[in-house]
Amino acid sequence: MLKYILRRLLQMIPVILIISMLLFILVQAMPGDPIQAYLGVNSKVNPEVKERIKAKLGLDKPIHIQYIMWLKRMLTGDFGESIEYKRPVSEVISQFIWNTFLLNIVVFILAFGISIPVGIICAVKKYSRTDNFWTVFSLIGISMPSFFFGLLLIFGFAVNLKIFPISGMITAGSRYTGLAYALDVAKHMVLPTIVLTIGSLASLVRYVRNSMLEVIKQDYIRTARSKGLSEKVVIYRHAFRNALIPIVTLIGIWIPTLFTGAIITERVFVWPGIGRVLYHGVIMRDYNIVMTLNMFFAILMLMGNLLQDIGYALVDPRVKVE
Repeated sequence: MLKYILRRLLQMIPVILIISMLLFILVQAMPGDPIQAYLGVNSKVNPEVKERIKAKLGLDKPIHIQYIMWLKRMLTGDFGESIEYKRPVSEVISQFIWNTFLLNIVVFILAFGISIPVGIICAVKKYSRTDNFWTVFSLIGISMPSFFFGLLLIFGFAVNLKIFPISGMITAGSRYTGLAYALDVAKHMVLPTIVLTIGSLASLVRYVRNSMLEVIKQDYIRTARSKGLSEKVVIYRHAFRNALIPIVTLIGIWIPTLFTGAIITERVFVWPGIGRVLYHGVIMRDYNIVMTLNMFFAILMLMGNLLQDIGYALVDPRVKVE
């Protein structure tokens, strides 16, 4: 197992380099003027000053030289300075990424904690009222755009009923600490968590249901039932373990998304997460922010693929990682 992990990590190096080259070219091709964004949209500066700033940022050099300079900085842990925030990129990311993680880890727990038992029930009670309800729910959840659903929740629960805050992560001007601070954050999390969880449940429930249905049809399940084993033992000890293999795939994909953010939802609820940082980085043509975050996301996805393969071997003894 250890040799396999080391080999996969070494194989990631050329993949990461190719991804970084493609990302760098695409980011450089983005429309807009980064120098104007650095100085301010409405600022009027002498062209000579702009040239000096361009040279300071290294934007006056050929693209391959810029890439080599950027790669050297990245390898030493220097991600550059953010044009928008006028601070090191590492500080900006560390400030916002944990807000995204907090929101996504709650959604992750709720989504899988609900979808797995519900998917099993829908598979066991195929075409029942419960199954039909979740089928309709899944169609509605997949079809409804997250920004539209978010706006509906804001209008209903924040504007009209005034139960939950409209936006943000904490109450403006508050000086809460300890438990009061945690409760304030939790109150602000409710609406974006509902949007992300329902959007995730719509697909996850169907995925778990279909996975269980495939396993339940197998011969060894009929054999287990013919031996007189209880239905709970057949479903949860025999069927569910084999149905876990495709579910592990989903978990491997989800783990990187704990840090990548939900750009649309964070935008709608003004949640101070990494998704909003990336959005503003693209708008402001903040090269260092966009490059660093996209490389971070790419590495997370590669690590997620590795975790999937390891998870297969742990869940199913028939799968050998060599």
